[in-house]
Amino acid sequence: MPNSATTRRALLSAAGAVLVTGTSGLLVPARAQGLAPTPSMRGGSNNYRPGAPIVERIGGGGFLMSGTVRRAGDGAPLAGQRIQIWAHTTEGHERDPQSHGATLTDADGVFRMEMPQIVPAFGQPHGHLAFDGPGFETVFLRPVMASAGDTSLTADFVLQPV
Repeated sequence: MPNSATTRRALLSAAGAVLVTGTSGLLVPARAQGLAPTPSMRGGSNNYRPGAPIVERIGGGGFLMSGTVRRAGDGAPLAGQRIQIWAHTTEGHERDPQSHGATLTDADGVFRMEMPQIVPAFGQPHGHLAFDGPGFETVFLRPVMASAGDTSLTADFVLQPV
């Protein structure tokens, strides 16, 4: 037969353990980590042209550059954000004005820009993208394609509010 003092001591000990772990957060469900901002990539700003015009497409098209823009922390999609795109293509060098254009994100934070086929520059087929609008830190990206034969490239931005 259990001793009533032992049972009471066990009950108080268990309650104390629950109290300690509960107040320390061990019983609280894990919280989702905030979405980290996208850092600028080395070489991303090469041949950048501030204020490149918003265009329907760059050149004759045939290659699709796309991606999403979200806010750091909560990951909310950002509508109406300006993304500049440029690359070395079958129609011009990445430093040429006609190789640059900008587009805006839609209500879901998605952007798309058709442009000529990207060709290797300095041995790598790659594109350049920039976010440089108000309210968020500037980000330059320089994603490299897996193959020069790829006909699309996706790059996503997570912007840090300023």
